[in-house]
This record gives sequence, C-alpha cells and structure tokens, in this order.
Amino acid sequence: MLKQNKNDVELVEHLAEKISKVKSELAKVIVGQTDIIDQILIALISNGHCLLVGVPGLAKTLLVKTLSEVLDLKFSRIQFTPDLMPSDITGTEVLEEDKLTNKRFFRFIEGPIFANIILADEINRTPPKTQSALLEAMQEHKITAAGVSYKLPEPFFVLATQNPIEQEGTYPLPEAQLDRFMFNLWLDYPDFNDEIQIVHNTTSSYSASLEKVLNSAELIEFQELVKRVPVADNVVRFAVKISNLTRPNHNNSLPFIKNWITWGAGPRASQYLILAAKSKSIIEGRFTPNIDDVKFAMLPVLRHRIITNFAAEAEGISSVDIIKKLSEHLD
Repeated sequence: MLKQNKNDVELVEHLAEKISKVKSELAKVIVGQTDIIDQILIALISNGHCLLVGVPGLAKTLLVKTLSEVLDLKFSRIQFTPDLMPSDITGTEVLEEDKLTNKRFFRFIEGPIFANIILADEINRTPPKTQSALLEAMQEHKITAAGVSYKLPEPFFVLATQNPIEQEGTYPLPEAQLDRFMFNLWLDYPDFNDEIQIVHNTTSSYSASLEKVLNSAELIEFQELVKRVPVADNVVRFAVKISNLTRPNHNNSLPFIKNWITWGAGPRASQYLILAAKSKSIIEGRFTPNIDDVKFAMLPVLRHRIITNFAAEAEGISSVDIIKKLSEHLD
C-alpha cells in the first residue's frame, strides 16, 4: 500500500511535480487544449494508447512531437496512406552478402514502429491489413517478422489520429482494434483568445526552448507505480457497474440503453476506468482514486466502446449523448 511504503509516497510527490513541469513546458508551444493534454498524460502514465480525432490544423502532430521532446523519448511519425504495407511499419528483412566469406544472409531492418512514441497519422487512411500491423505492437509491445519476435523499446505509446470530416477513401477501424485504445479523445477548435495567441506565436520569430523533464527510466518507474496504487472495493464496483450498465442485455439495463445501444463496453473498459482513475489520483498527488476519478474517465474510455443502433442514429443520439445521460443517472 502506498501509505505504508515511504518510497512510493515519495514517488507520488515526485510524479506530481514532474507532470506539473511537463505541462509548463508543453504550454510554451501548445496554447490551450489543457483537457486533452491531461488525458494524454494520464494514458501515458497508465501505459495505454490514445486515438485522437480532430480536423486538420489543430496541432495534433505538434502536440505529440513536443511531448516526446519534453519527455526525452524517441519519436516516430507514420503517415498512413492507402498504399502503405505492414512491413513499412514493422520493418523488413533484406538480403546481404558477407564480403569476406561471400555468404548471404538476411538482416532485419527495423521499421518506424521501433520508437517510444508513435504518431499514427490518419490511421483510417490505410487498409485493415496494414492497420492490423499495429495490433500486436499495441497489445504485446512486440512485432513478429519472418517468424521472429522483436521487442519494442519501452515505454511504448501509440497515438493515432483521425480526421472526422473527410471520410471518402477511408477504412474505419474495426471494433477489436478500437478496443486496444485506452482513450478516444476529440480535439476541438481553440477558443478565441487562445487562437489569437497561436497566431502571434506561429507568425513571428518566437521559438520555444524546451527543457527535458522526464526520461524513459523515470516514466517506466511511474507506470509501475500505477500498478501498486490501492483502490477501494467500492470504487472498483462502481467502475464495473458503469461497464455493465452500457450492455443492453444486462438484467439492470436502463430503458435508454436498451433502446439506443447494440453492443456495450467489455471488461477492458472497466480495467481502463480504474487505471485512468489511479493515474489521475497520483498525478494530482493523491494516494488512492475515488469515484469522481472514475467518472472523469467515462467519456474518453467509453466513447469508442459503445455501439449505437439505428434507433439512436434516427434520433440523432451519439455515444457521447448516451454517456452523459448515464453519468447523470449515476449522480
């Protein structure tokens, strides 16, 4: 338990201080978007992955690249296109010849996925065969090529982006792959004052000098700390109750759930609700999460795990509307 382990208590205090510094450094480049930054940091500390949805020009790429600089992690951007092949992501074997012995051999050349932070840009632009190349990497933190498994560097964090406007020529992610993402985040337009600041910064000679706040070893230590955070039984029951209530065939399903949902959230949603609550609590310097921490994670965790039916679509009801209604029911 954290309260009994002096080292863990010091780690929580250290983490809260470090995250505050990370936010300060990011603010030198990224104007506003504080909620999105908070959620990305929570996913990163939880050892999860994020799906970031937003129109072009909202600095999605800049946000991830700046984060990798502040955390002193290796960054890799993969631009997903219709002609992208799985080997373009994972890497490929090439035939080489030893000049001394004239013997030929295969050598594996690592692909761009061998980095700490991966930006999978416009992931829905590539066919499912290539999309699936990320599945093993995201779940197992390894890839397999020619029957040989290769471990990916730790920590390993995937942030995939999607453009919600242009859907022509896209390949929607299947539910099995969507479920691998801890959070589904929607990046909105900046407010008026923030946009003024953005224009000032980007149309002048302003150049931010970023300080490296965290390294990979510290981040891994914090991810291990999350696993040791104690959670009260009533908080765990609350998280599981939320997931259960999204399932239309559950005994205690609410009328609007039965009317609007085809498939609800699976057990992974309950796991991510607790992990997010744990991370949020220690980032804020608290040693155990509460029910409000779980509620905080409801929208990003459930948004892509609730499948609405035709009745909901006909009434203009989205998964976000259902989550908000469910949250009101829980209050």
